[in-house]
Amino acid sequence: MTISVPPSFGKKGSNRRSFLQKGVAAAGAATVGAVLFSEGLPAIGEEKGGSLDRGDAAILRFLAAAEILETDLWQQYNELAGVGVTSGPAFLYSTGLAQLDADMAQYISDNTDDELTHEQFINAYLESKGADTVDLKKFATLAPSKVDGVPQVGRLTNLMHLNVDTSWWTRYRSSTKNPDFGDSFPQAVNIANRTAIPRTNDDLVADGSKPSGISDRTQAISNTAGFHFCTIEQGGTSLYPSLAQRVTGVEVLRIVMSIGGTEIAHFQTWHDKAGNAIPLTDTDPVTGSKVVFHDLNNDPGFGGEDFQTNLIMPEPTIFLSKKLPACSIIRPTQTRGAAMGAFMGLAASNLFHGQSKEFFAALRDLAEDADEARRGF
Repeated sequence: MTISVPPSFGKKGSNRRSFLQKGVAAAGAATVGAVLFSEGLPAIGEEKGGSLDRGDAAILRFLAAAEILETDLWQQYNELAGVGVTSGPAFLYSTGLAQLDADMAQYISDNTDDELTHEQFINAYLESKGADTVDLKKFATLAPSKVDGVPQVGRLTNLMHLNVDTSWWTRYRSSTKNPDFGDSFPQAVNIANRTAIPRTNDDLVADGSKPSGISDRTQAISNTAGFHFCTIEQGGTSLYPSLAQRVTGVEVLRIVMSIGGTEIAHFQTWHDKAGNAIPLTDTDPVTGSKVVFHDLNNDPGFGGEDFQTNLIMPEPTIFLSKKLPACSIIRPTQTRGAAMGAFMGLAASNLFHGQSKEFFAALRDLAEDADEARRGF
């Protein structure tokens, strides 16, 4: 099921801005970031940019929200498969992920740490400039995994009903198409209404007949996560350079490009793992959704050298004009509607399954403001 976002959510309104922390005078170096998130803040009207260009502040707020959401989902993965998971029921899930790469636990923990620092830094920078910051804690109401040992606290994101867009696999291997030219790309794997984390201990099943010692049921969840990791990070890979084109201030541009570079590193890391997903077929006993993971090295639909699973660097393709030579690039990087496109893509993935209308209104508002930013001269 795909969550729809009613157009009415796009209308401006002060009651939809209670997720912002009201800007204060620029803080000194000793106090920046000391207290970034407050509860019970009153609704406010138009956001404050402080000493920042208004558009730059809007872009940073949207990126802060995106990083908060990424932190939330990565923390869920980290609780179940990070370096701290060495025993207990969740270790079966971690074992499934290790079939994609033996270092998955370390990479998951590192990715989680990175997103948390991005979130904290951007909000601290906004506060230091007297601009409004972003606080989404009031929306952390979604149920977590019930696997033993997982903290039973509310979450912003839902990893249990995902529609995973795997078209990045074919998009980055194409030498003739670019989404900035309106091109579309087939899915590498059709993943719809699937969980990417074990929901309860019942999803964690051992199977001594398998080389890994775990069942196809548990491995399918791990495979789904492996593809979702890359789906999330390829989104950030495009989002940062797309919004950078609208930035006015040199320092803000430095922030956007510097953080964006780490998103690219994340994407390439996960791209190198997803193709190792164990071939299997599984039908989810809860949702009834069926998934088929093929051996992508031998899939008849993706044959040829360009589809080897060890190819993780972008194939050169058309860029800016079809009259120019092919170039190896991030794709897409079209700036028009970049923030709204990112928001709508996340919504379509069911990452926000179960969230409130107010949550969708808040995120849509941030996206609209970021897309309205224009580079000053």
